[in-house]
Amino acid sequence: MRRAHTVDVVRKAEEALMARLPKGALMRRAAAGLAAVCARMLPRVYGARVVLLVGSGDNGGDALFAGAVLARRGAAVAAVPAGRSAHRGGLTALRAAGGRLLDPAEADAELARADIVVDGLVGIGVRGALREPYARLAALAEAVSAPVVAVDLPSGVDADTGAVEGVCVRADVTVTFGTHKPGLFVDPGAARAGVVEFADIGLTPELPAPRVVSPQAADIAALLPRPTPESDKYRRGVLGLAAGSDRYRGAAVLAAGGALRTGVGMLRYVGQPEAATEVVRRWPEAVVSALDPTDPVGHLPSRVSAWVIGPGRGLHPTAVMELEAVLATDLPVLVDADAVTLLAKRPHLVSGRRAPTLLTPHAGELARLLPGTERADVEARRLDHVTRAAGEYGCTVLLKGSTTLVAEPGEPVVSNPTGTPLLATAGSGDVLAGVAGALLASGLSPWEAATCAAYLHGLAARRARDGAAVSASDLFDALPGALLSVLAP
Repeated sequence: MRRAHTVDVVRKAEEALMARLPKGALMRRAAAGLAAVCARMLPRVYGARVVLLVGSGDNGGDALFAGAVLARRGAAVAAVPAGRSAHRGGLTALRAAGGRLLDPAEADAELARADIVVDGLVGIGVRGALREPYARLAALAEAVSAPVVAVDLPSGVDADTGAVEGVCVRADVTVTFGTHKPGLFVDPGAARAGVVEFADIGLTPELPAPRVVSPQAADIAALLPRPTPESDKYRRGVLGLAAGSDRYRGAAVLAAGGALRTGVGMLRYVGQPEAATEVVRRWPEAVVSALDPTDPVGHLPSRVSAWVIGPGRGLHPTAVMELEAVLATDLPVLVDADAVTLLAKRPHLVSGRRAPTLLTPHAGELARLLPGTERADVEARRLDHVTRAAGEYGCTVLLKGSTTLVAEPGEPVVSNPTGTPLLATAGSGDVLAGVAGALLASGLSPWEAATCAAYLHGLAARRARDGAAVSASDLFDALPGALLSVLAP
């Protein structure tokens, strides 16, 4: 797992480490890591034009010391100060190495000639929109053709949340020190960070549990269930699926396919007659039954180990009865799509529930779950809102979107690293519900099932058409390959 810690935690860890190190040692470690990344990005260091945008804080100092390293290797390094003063020790080191300090009025011309630009304008503690002259220099960095390297995180990104207010540097590479910052894992900040390079400065022993984690393939492999010689269809999990309707038959087919291609032991589907016919036609291995319109809950499957309910199900009164009946069981339940909308008016169905529960809303649906919240609020501060929803409903919440996040009280928030814009297509969420439901039925906890499902879902989209556009049904054939690549890399 890549781990991310909040600013206050990072500050305390840095203070503890600096107390045992010579003065300035920690900054020089960070500068060495930053300089090494910059050197790798340049065709050659000798003769390269390097422009440093520096504020008066520690990130500016990191940039100046890194510039001194590059200047000693023959680079032409110029620093543009954003404030009245630059880090004194860093500036002295840069000048001693042959670097120079520019007047801000010279920045435009120098940036136009740069081979690489280093953003050291503000540090991780800055909140809100950049003020002048920082905003002007950040805007100039946005317009350059040279690659931009951010120090610790792009200036203008909130380190703890990923929120962006106003002008913000868009980096090609971000070199982060000691630990990742949550804002590097969560959009919109993550989209401004580019490729994130980690520089180890010895901080790890000082750090507590992370605020956010981003799993890697090995982490997912360690969680995924594997069949054993003793496995049968019941031990591998039986998933009850209440998805789709005669109007939205595709949702049933897509959710069923996600579950079956993830390896559920048995799928027991129940739905309106036309939807049931489509499911059994596409997936003959499913055990399918049609709803009795006179008794919509009396014949729901009973021999299941988990439920998925909601995709394409509708908002009619029988859907409400069905949701109440499923949530009244002591089984794990995944609540998606229409069922989330129904739940927004009946939060007690989940907030008072003790059995494992996973909600999988997109930003608009999450806003409905949180009264007084707009979709734009959720998209601007995804981490804050998914954490709030998990706390208020007392369950696991998977927030779909540009950054898929998984929150659960008492656990670090998961930021899925395999997400791709290719998944912004109708029906992909239905497939995700099936994948996560299969994993719930296999015995994974909601946090584990959501984490693995998001990872596999994104990976399948990337593999399905070699990066070309995909439809939701393309994910079926790609899911087994995604699983195999994780389990047997």
